[in-house]
Amino acid sequence: MENIFNNLHGSKILITGGLGFVGSNIAHACVQYGAKVTIFDCLDPKSGGNMQNIEEIKNDVEIVLNDVRNFEPICEKILRKDFIFHCAAYTSHPQSMKDPVVDIDVNCKGTINVLEAVRRFNPDIKVIYIGTSTQIGKMLLGHIDELHPEFPLDIYSANKTVAEKYVLIYGKAYNIRTTVIRLSNTYGPRSNIVSSDFGFMNYFIGLGLKGKEIPVYGDGVQLRNINYVEDAVEAMLLAALNEKSNQEVYFAVSDEHLTIDDIAQTISTHIGGYVRYIEWPIERRIIEIGDMRINNKKIKAELDWLPKHDIAAGLKKTKAYYESCLEKYIR
Repeated sequence: MENIFNNLHGSKILITGGLGFVGSNIAHACVQYGAKVTIFDCLDPKSGGNMQNIEEIKNDVEIVLNDVRNFEPICEKILRKDFIFHCAAYTSHPQSMKDPVVDIDVNCKGTINVLEAVRRFNPDIKVIYIGTSTQIGKMLLGHIDELHPEFPLDIYSANKTVAEKYVLIYGKAYNIRTTVIRLSNTYGPRSNIVSSDFGFMNYFIGLGLKGKEIPVYGDGVQLRNINYVEDAVEAMLLAALNEKSNQEVYFAVSDEHLTIDDIAQTISTHIGGYVRYIEWPIERRIIEIGDMRINNKKIKAELDWLPKHDIAAGLKKTKAYYESCLEKYIR
């Protein structure tokens, strides 16, 4: 059977935030399938970009060191592209509470800049926007799907909600092909593993790789959905190539729901380190969302996507990657 991703061959792709975790993994996949990739990233240290993330493909991509808050450079690079994966974001939940204006500038103004550039200069491009499960806030129903009410608990999640709505509004109002893929606790190679600001699971992995203490707040019984980055990337590529996804929102999440304690213990087993239970920091307690049970039926049915990695398989691949270049991520 023909690999659908071979349809990316020869296509021209722009990835904002392409030096970061998810963006760089998209870049690797697109290069693998023969696409011509432009990476647009400002390497803001608070957003997780790392040149090491594209070390293996640096001669196969165009790298533009610039910021989505700057309109003209985005307009220039949007020209003659077939797809844009908008991954650029100010990603820290706690930092967004301390510095909300910057979060608004990057996540809201930056997204408007991208959408305006598309509207004015390349309305035929397909736009894939990365959302987050934390837009939901606390789970109010028995499970979470794309129709669940959204009451985010921190500025980052609120701004991601707003930016997602911009994407959908532009899609409907200007007949632009836009798709939102919401991710949840994505982990794997090329993440920032030294700060909890970029997701607890990748932070736990970094601690495990160094044989250090893995801190679990309270008893760690709250449920989370986790997702290996290769599976997340496949979801975004499928969305790009399938016209059914236009003006739609999808949760691209795994079938696994594990407690934070289970996740920490599994990381300790497969990666390293040891688990220690500590008191909740106040700044974390006030933005804690509780259990998250997320339904992925829509993306399975409409885009024929299936997550392929359980946590053990994902951690095995993650460990193999970092063991070869760990010093590039912990310095």
